[in-house]
Amino acid sequence: MGAESASAINNGKGTAVTESPSGCPIDHSRLDPTGCPVSANAAAFDPFTGPYQEDPPGSLRWSRDEEPVFYSPKLGYWVVTRYEDVKAVFRDNITFSPANVLEKITPFNDEANAVLAKYDYAMGRTLVNEDEPAHMPRRRALMEPFTPPHLAQHEPMVRKLVRERVDSFIDRGEAELVDEMLYEVPLTVALHFLGVPEEDHETLRKYSVAHTINTWGRPAPEEQVAVAENVGKFWQYAGKVLEKMREDPSGPGWMQYGIRLQPQMPDIITDSYLHSMMMAGIVAAHETTALAATNAIKLLLENRTLWEELCADPSLIPNTVEECLRFAGSIIAWRRVATKDTKIGDVEIPKGAKLLIVNTSANHDERFFDNPDELDIRRENASDHLSFGYGSHQCMGKNLARMEIQIFLEELTKRIPHMELVPDQEFTYLPNTSFRGPERLWVQWNPAKNPERKNPELLDRQLKIKIGQPSKRTITRTMTVQRIEPEADDIVRITLADVHGRPLPKWSPGSHVDIELGELSRQYSLCGDPDDRSSYQIAVLKDPESRGGSRYVHEKLSVGDTLHIRGPRNHFKLNPDTQRYIFIAGGIGITPILTMADHARREGKDYEFHYCGSSRSAMAFLDRVVRDHGDRLTLHVSDEGTRLDIAELLKTPQDDTQIYACGPQRMLDALDDATEHWDEEALRVEHFSSDLGELDPEKEHAFDVKLADSGITVRVAADQTVLNALRAANIDVLSDCEEGLCGSCEVTVSTGEVDHRDKVLTKSERALNNKMMTCCSRACGDSITIEL
Repeated sequence: MGAESASAINNGKGTAVTESPSGCPIDHSRLDPTGCPVSANAAAFDPFTGPYQEDPPGSLRWSRDEEPVFYSPKLGYWVVTRYEDVKAVFRDNITFSPANVLEKITPFNDEANAVLAKYDYAMGRTLVNEDEPAHMPRRRALMEPFTPPHLAQHEPMVRKLVRERVDSFIDRGEAELVDEMLYEVPLTVALHFLGVPEEDHETLRKYSVAHTINTWGRPAPEEQVAVAENVGKFWQYAGKVLEKMREDPSGPGWMQYGIRLQPQMPDIITDSYLHSMMMAGIVAAHETTALAATNAIKLLLENRTLWEELCADPSLIPNTVEECLRFAGSIIAWRRVATKDTKIGDVEIPKGAKLLIVNTSANHDERFFDNPDELDIRRENASDHLSFGYGSHQCMGKNLARMEIQIFLEELTKRIPHMELVPDQEFTYLPNTSFRGPERLWVQWNPAKNPERKNPELLDRQLKIKIGQPSKRTITRTMTVQRIEPEADDIVRITLADVHGRPLPKWSPGSHVDIELGELSRQYSLCGDPDDRSSYQIAVLKDPESRGGSRYVHEKLSVGDTLHIRGPRNHFKLNPDTQRYIFIAGGIGITPILTMADHARREGKDYEFHYCGSSRSAMAFLDRVVRDHGDRLTLHVSDEGTRLDIAELLKTPQDDTQIYACGPQRMLDALDDATEHWDEEALRVEHFSSDLGELDPEKEHAFDVKLADSGITVRVAADQTVLNALRAANIDVLSDCEEGLCGSCEVTVSTGEVDHRDKVLTKSERALNNKMMTCCSRACGDSITIEL
């Protein structure tokens, strides 16, 4: 483009800008040093060949770092690559219309168009390419079959199909998984979900490939007629099936559901709409799932250690699915068109501009995901990926896809854990902008080592399928108990290490881990050295009023045992900008406070340290506390008559001082009372128990939750949490403790007053009224609006 001439035009604001004779939309006043308005990387970008086809997110790393929104002259589109920008485009479906989603990215020649006309091809609006105000009424009307209770009805069929396909090749020792399972099962499930009779799978596959090439590919002129012929036949097939359904729409299936609704809302569910949805639905409901499953299995077999971890701990499967969707989802890009002059970041986008929003690039944006090019099956924000889109056009079938991929992984890791990729195979991909997955996936194994030959009972084992976004409870790490040492009266110090000897995640003072103890899950603060990634240390008091956790540790846990942990997480973070700290620990509450004091000492901060206990023999880490903090330390020992007078200690507020405390509830209550005249942010405490009870419908009220980004309103019943209401409506929200303690289920609030019931937010954070914990907090009034 450097050799282009340019002419001056007026932009309507009295400012001259330059434009090439071909109508280039670039602002030529922002030239690079070579004099070209398009950078060399942007000019070279070609989504149909080369680096983008080989490694889509990797090929756009330069863009994420240097030019997150750029114009591609080869494509004629603006390309958007960073997470926040892509999400912003998805969120605003008024400024960024989806009208061009199913538009041919490569126009056909006259001969191919004549073929389409011969079949009366008239693909129109569907849920993916429809503007408001038509879109949301249709989406709401057609949503019910996609909700978790309805999707659960499909699980037995999916399990049966996957079991039968694995049965067909398990004793052979080699299989091409795409043809033998990963394409056929999603297609059968899709047809069943839609209510379409099972037809010739190979013919429908040919039609689907043609639809993909027709819409998102770049077929050569000599190929276009053949593609058009298959697309036309697909359109004709969809129409014939639809007409047959109309004769008796009483059966199960999403299309029959739509036909039954049509008389009640003829303006919303039209004949042409149903015809377009029939064709698009067949593709959408299986093609993307088949490709995503293929990507996931290939990824995991290439990362053998992770595959083996999954075989050993199938509870990791739900989050593994999310991480595979993030790392290599099947939908790598969507399209939008600007309905007005606007900006993305600091780049001006003119009205009518076409956008390629590359969600696979967004999913590898290090500004949002830590170490994004590492496959981490325990990644806590993996499900924040944009592979299903976001907002009002987010994929309705996402949870059906999740279910199928979970069952694929469960069956294969259980029955063929020794499976591996056939060496030196070449992976090929259908060239297009938006869908990606290997066309073939060869695997091999030694049938003599199939576990079911020695242990046929494993076939009866079944993982509980998570329909919807996985809970953080599923993200576990297997640890071995290295040491159990007495630390004080009725207190033991436990040292835990990764069972495979791998380095553990970093943590900061105040962090805790959740540990599964038999049927129980308990939170314990980390109290070792944050720089030591070889092990974690916790201390556990044997509590006579224990609900079972501390009793399990003291009476059942032994060196060499394995445990599952989650985390570490930190909702009790030390504010690094505070000038002075007051640390107060009561009893076993020493565990988080000690690491905070250690950090303050290393950083040269001003602090005082108060440690309370019933007797010296009952005070954990006492020698270490005295040794390291003696000059800042005051001990308050009850049996020595030196109990802490909290009111006296805190009677005078101190500027630039924060109080960090952990201990029994009576101590925390006393601190709360004693600091009423302090700055509302001065006191920070750690809670490990919740006082939430069952919701009483006689005392609660129902209210509406409006989803600003999705355009949906969800009714929350008087005896229902916001979290459960959102899940029932097919809305993704992360969660973990579901007791208001961990902060995992936090959402942003834009309007409405929140009735806060959590133990996470501070007084000032509550006063801002801009966030809530969906597991426990509610609306004060009749409605609340959240940004989902």
